[in-house]
Amino acid sequence: MAVLQMQRITICALKKDRKQLLEFLQRKGVVEITNEISEDDVFHKMDVSIAVSLLEKGKKNAEEAIRILNERVPEKTPMLAGLGGRSIVDKEVYDEFAEKRDKISQVVNRIVQIEKQLAESKSELARIGTQAEMLIPWSGLDIPLNFKGTKTTKAYIGTLPGEWVLDDLYQEMAFAEEITIDRISSNKMSTNLFVLCRNEDAEQVFEKLRNAGFSYPSIQGNKPPMEMEEDLKLQTKEVLQDIEALTDELGELSKEKEEIRFYQDYCTLRLEKYEVLGSLPQSKNIFVITGYLPEEDCADLEQSLYKDYEIHIEFSAPSDEEDVPVKLKNNKFVEPLEGTIESFSLPGKGEMDPTAVTAIFYYFLFGLMLSDAVYGLVMVICCGSVLLKFGKTMEDGLNKAMKMFFYCGISTTFWGVMFGSYLGDIVDTFSASFLGKMVSIPPVWFFPVKEPMRMLVFSMLLGIIHLLTGLTMKLYQNYKAKDYIGIVYDVIFWYFLLIGSILALMGVPTFTNTLGLTISLPGAVTSIGGILAAVGAIGIVLTNGRESKNPFKRFLKGLYALYGITGYLSDILSYSRLLALGLATGVICTVINKMASMTAIGPLGIIPFLIIVIFGHTLNIAINALGAYVHTTRLQYVEFFGKFYNGGGRSFRPFKVNTKYYKIKEN
Repeated sequence: MAVLQMQRITICALKKDRKQLLEFLQRKGVVEITNEISEDDVFHKMDVSIAVSLLEKGKKNAEEAIRILNERVPEKTPMLAGLGGRSIVDKEVYDEFAEKRDKISQVVNRIVQIEKQLAESKSELARIGTQAEMLIPWSGLDIPLNFKGTKTTKAYIGTLPGEWVLDDLYQEMAFAEEITIDRISSNKMSTNLFVLCRNEDAEQVFEKLRNAGFSYPSIQGNKPPMEMEEDLKLQTKEVLQDIEALTDELGELSKEKEEIRFYQDYCTLRLEKYEVLGSLPQSKNIFVITGYLPEEDCADLEQSLYKDYEIHIEFSAPSDEEDVPVKLKNNKFVEPLEGTIESFSLPGKGEMDPTAVTAIFYYFLFGLMLSDAVYGLVMVICCGSVLLKFGKTMEDGLNKAMKMFFYCGISTTFWGVMFGSYLGDIVDTFSASFLGKMVSIPPVWFFPVKEPMRMLVFSMLLGIIHLLTGLTMKLYQNYKAKDYIGIVYDVIFWYFLLIGSILALMGVPTFTNTLGLTISLPGAVTSIGGILAAVGAIGIVLTNGRESKNPFKRFLKGLYALYGITGYLSDILSYSRLLALGLATGVICTVINKMASMTAIGPLGIIPFLIIVIFGHTLNIAINALGAYVHTTRLQYVEFFGKFYNGGGRSFRPFKVNTKYYKIKEN
């Protein structure tokens, strides 16, 4: 377990090597660039805003093109293909892509343009469809909808609300000597009419129609509705042909999908490079890079740079005032928990890396909460298979997560064997249901469901060990910081109080009987425990307010610190969740098996039995594995870290290849 020692690096190189050097550092991915040198009469910073804007646009268009192709021309991919991570390509592939960059850019722009055209065509289809629906009520009319009449007549084509009878309409228009009214179509909501009258009656006819709620058709045309419908059908056919042609073109362009993905990554790499380039202090002939890198990478980087470039490099130890980034390095067993530590906070200045100790307790507690041998084997097999197949190419974060759950699966299997849980009591249920004789696999230790108090005592004992380990970590940190007074005042006195209180309580019959303990300590041991607890309490009261000069304030702060014993008590009680989740897994398993056994009637009963068992236990492992993950993490963050760990470190963010689809391999 280690927090890697960082070194400050300063690189001074010729301006002509700027592009190649930045790309090399990006592929190498070991230097966090800070560039803290400000502009002056000698050094200035390059304006890269135009280049950055173009690259951002190119990246955005590529992302949009890929989204369009995924929706319009989906490709079949294996279900687990996403676990394989990014494809690895040589540096030469990246260099050669510059020659076809413009061509792929045109392909990308064309795909985006086609999507816009398809959207416009769909809008046009919707418009045509709306017009066709509007023409349906007028399909029986054999003259254009915009027909206004002749020299001597006036025509009104439109709609009246409600259902009208022709006789009623004629009665309304009785004042007109010559008038023709045709009902084109009608329903309970409206009546579509054609009215023809003489010019001298036109105004009065229109007034009657207007008073009745007359309105002109929403669609107009110079052709009869039937002919307009034919025109709309022809337009629909043409639009559909355009859509088909555009879709076929997209299908052809989809063959360039991998190149488009590479183009997106190419823009991403160049965008990040230009952002760094814009922060570099440069003179007429040279430029300067400053930053941090792990000490273990210094020699290799220095050798590579001096080999290929005319360059000057300086390494120096960061000062205590600098905000130095943090990078962790651990062995393969511990490494999977680095992400969990970073999710909380990386170690601050002077703090140790808690990953190793956290990993041991994490795997141990997770398995104890899930505690079923078959569930554990399922986790081991699934995670192990994924790691064997994709482990070398899988992304780092996912790789660590798979390893973490692999080790958690081993722990779950172990505790399942210790507690005799194999899909709960599936062996008992199956044998009793189908073999006519109950067969059981006894636990190596005990059944928690049958002895919950024993499990509770064990859980609290683990909690005490976990918390005391946290205090020990604090002792070690104080020792490294040479804070020997802190070791005594902030750790040893708490040891005395906690351990002494436990020993004293073990001599109280009410306490031991409540927990079902049969251990009987000699009176001398419990007396010593009481003395240790008293010494610890007095020491805490007298020393925990030592930063105050006022004796009364110091005493009050000490009393408040002693009140922290209630926090330890609640922390220990928090470990009862080990009992709760362990019992939840076992009880739900038993319920599932009981439900399955109710269907075990006759030879064919095995079918519903297996269906219920498979479905039920799949759901149970998903729910309880999630619960074990959440609560194990909580015990680390709240109870364990609360005893010694502050965090606050800044994560090491090197200038590297942050692509989505491809990794560029340095030769």
